[in-house]
Amino acid sequence: MNENKKVLVAEDSSIIINLTKNVLMFEKYHITAVKNGQQVLDKLTHEDFDLILMDINMPVMDGIACTKAIRMLDDEKKSQVPIIAITGNYKNYTLDDFKKAGLNDYVQKPLDYDHLLATVKKHLS
Repeated sequence: MNENKKVLVAEDSSIIINLTKNVLMFEKYHITAVKNGQQVLDKLTHEDFDLILMDINMPVMDGIACTKAIRMLDDEKKSQVPIIAITGNYKNYTLDDFKKAGLNDYVQKPLDYDHLLATVKKHLS
């Protein structure tokens, strides 16, 4: 069941956060949302998540820098969490760039919520 799966959404757009929450909560995922990469790291010090949806362009600390920081954490459970990039300017990055940064996958904006959900499910199954 998805009920215990915890997804951290890192996204500075409230609109996208709300839409993403609606899609994922419909599937009974437990959603926590933050606005930047620093807040992701702060959350991870206190909580475990099953998956992170990571916007690449965020203030304070962007998604790439944040992902690299997560991959360097000592706690293996936290450092290995699947991270899916959410990106509006994916043309600036290749899948290889994302993989090098430690990202597992990506979905591009404007978000296709069926694709988003399928990608989340793929990494949580």
